[in-house]
Amino acid sequence: MISKLLLRSILGKKRELDSHRPLNKSIVKKLEEEFSIAWTYNSNAIEGNTLSLQETEMVINSGITVGGKTVNEHLEAINHKKGIDFIRSIVLKKEKITEKTILKLHEYILGSIDDYSAGNYRRENVRIIGAHHIPPQAIKIPRLMDEFMEWFYQNEYNGNVSQFASDIHYKLVMIHPFIDGNGRVARLFMNLILLKHGFPPAIILKVDRKRYYRVLNEANPGNKDPLDNFVGRSIERSLIIYLNTIEPDQKEEKMFINLRDATKYCDYSQEYLSLLARKGKIAAVKINRNWMTTKEAIEEYIKSVKSIG
Repeated sequence: MISKLLLRSILGKKRELDSHRPLNKSIVKKLEEEFSIAWTYNSNAIEGNTLSLQETEMVINSGITVGGKTVNEHLEAINHKKGIDFIRSIVLKKEKITEKTILKLHEYILGSIDDYSAGNYRRENVRIIGAHHIPPQAIKIPRLMDEFMEWFYQNEYNGNVSQFASDIHYKLVMIHPFIDGNGRVARLFMNLILLKHGFPPAIILKVDRKRYYRVLNEANPGNKDPLDNFVGRSIERSLIIYLNTIEPDQKEEKMFINLRDATKYCDYSQEYLSLLARKGKIAAVKINRNWMTTKEAIEEYIKSVKSIG
């Protein structure tokens, strides 16, 4: 489960974002464009695509061919953007989400790369290199996906959206329904649900790739909390980016600062604040490779420590 502290931060920021609705259309359009490029770059890079962020933007927006990169790497960027446009259209048109939605996402992801497999469940058994989890046999996939959709319909409105999004991601990765593209489809479908419920998309960063795979591995034997909190912090990060963009006159205590500057508001060292951030003890977000937090988050942590002891 997502920790109470992190969940409180997510829900508070979501309420704050909702208080600004309707959002400025030009600002939202700019944010969506920036998120689409970052989302595509990071999701593909996690799977081994070597296009840089700038190269990803050029391929998607200008149709430029980047020297030294494979055809498939170019197609992965184009296809992922098509997947994003597809889920945004579902949200905009308020279309019903079905099992065909997942298959269509996969069709976009592998289109022109592996047309035989695109949009179809895998027909063979697979193993995930370096993972504890052994995906179910291919013959079981249709039944497991039926059960997944039944669970989906029963639970979409029964709990908090952030936890539900993390559960979606986990279940799809564990079923591993496709021969390739499972991670990208799981992250897209997770974000479809977040977008449907008024959240910005959660982007899992390439710089966190090792940690991402580690928490997925830890979740396999039943220790799912690290994965939930990992996804939760990605959701929080996107909310922060949105709020920082739409609130130019944000209060000082809510503005994000680096951990070195944060030491001015407490007796903790930068290294200890980094530890608290990594463990989710303080509300913090990683921008590029640097942890950022707020004066308000530091004060909340100090208050919680005093209340305990």
